[in-house]
Amino acid sequence: MKFSSLGLAPEIQQAIDLCGYSEMTAVQVQAITPARRGKDILASAQTGTGKTAAFALPILQQMTDKPQATVPSSPRALILTPTRELAEQLANTIGTYAQFLPLSVTALYGGVKLGGQANKLKAGVDILISTPGRLLEHMTLCNVNLASVEFVVLDEADRMLDMGFIDDVQSVLQHTAKKRQTLLFSATISPAVNELAHKLLTRHTEIRATKLNATADTVEHIIYPVEERRKLELFAELLEEYNWFQVLVFTSTKEQADRLMAKLRSGKVEAAVCHGDKSQGSRRRALADFKSAKIQVLIATEVAARGLDIQGLDYVINYNLPYLPEDYVHRIGRTGRAGNAGHAISFVSREEEKTLDRIQRIIGSPIKRVIREGFEVTSREVLIKRISKNRPSGLGNKTSQTRIHRAKSTEGAPKAHKAKKATSNRAKKR
Repeated sequence: MKFSSLGLAPEIQQAIDLCGYSEMTAVQVQAITPARRGKDILASAQTGTGKTAAFALPILQQMTDKPQATVPSSPRALILTPTRELAEQLANTIGTYAQFLPLSVTALYGGVKLGGQANKLKAGVDILISTPGRLLEHMTLCNVNLASVEFVVLDEADRMLDMGFIDDVQSVLQHTAKKRQTLLFSATISPAVNELAHKLLTRHTEIRATKLNATADTVEHIIYPVEERRKLELFAELLEEYNWFQVLVFTSTKEQADRLMAKLRSGKVEAAVCHGDKSQGSRRRALADFKSAKIQVLIATEVAARGLDIQGLDYVINYNLPYLPEDYVHRIGRTGRAGNAGHAISFVSREEEKTLDRIQRIIGSPIKRVIREGFEVTSREVLIKRISKNRPSGLGNKTSQTRIHRAKSTEGAPKAHKAKKATSNRAKKR
């Protein structure tokens, strides 16, 4: 189905044509028409399948159908999103869709000063995109009034739940009009997301553009079993051998990200890091350098998984598997976008095998294992047998390291105890 068949305003269609959009994706086909009619929606689709256009275009059309003057500090549309990167990305994308419309698009997020954002709000805003925490700060300072909000979008709702933002979201929505259209978009649908939907949505339409927690068919999944302590060595070897370029690497902690970057830079590999301890300016530069091919490797923690939109990204590396299996779907959603081929490569230690099993269950298929010569991992069963074989038969005293052998008869213990007591009494007499 083509965008041109929707009968959108000429200004919106012109922007779509400039973006090079022609055929709609599955989620766009299913969501745009009911959303344009004002229906509340719960929608799930794979990352990279056009969710932003699916909610932004019908909102822009409705705002065009019923034009209003831009009012200082009083937006008509509110889009809540979990991360700074995603807020910036949405502002850029929606700004492109609205480039020929008399509408103002503003993004609010942490890591930058409040003053500059407050000035933009006072200048007038029609579409406000924000992280929940930063929006609450501006609300406390009376920089923004949500009473006139007609449209609310919760983007990446599952991630907001995972990050503990749901109380902030509910606090924000209490200040919006009760009569509003609410669209809830998510890459995955969990029981918690369903519960949230029933609290916030009214007679909503549910859209599942793909099966639950699916990954793109264009992505090849591979795991390398490897000892945790040798992951860095394996990554460096594969990077040199296959000459990967523009590689996005996910680590579980900021410390791991920093260590990996230091190792790569010592090997003359251009790399940058993107995690919560970095300023917004630093993260923005790292992403810009990566997109412009100035650096070969971008290392990120979970905070960046939803906010990165990089055209033609071929490789995503899971240096560590994510704690939540659903986050595997979000991480690898950075590659294989818009029908392009992608590769999701994971380094899996023995301790991560249970997590891997949960991931394989949630995506509905086993992941191909590649055994790298020189990095073989001893199986858990063999390791247990080896430990059992080498374990001494006696009990050990950790402090003295004395070996204590079990007595064959129960009579020995009381006699030994009495002898020790007698010796103690003689010592007292002396």
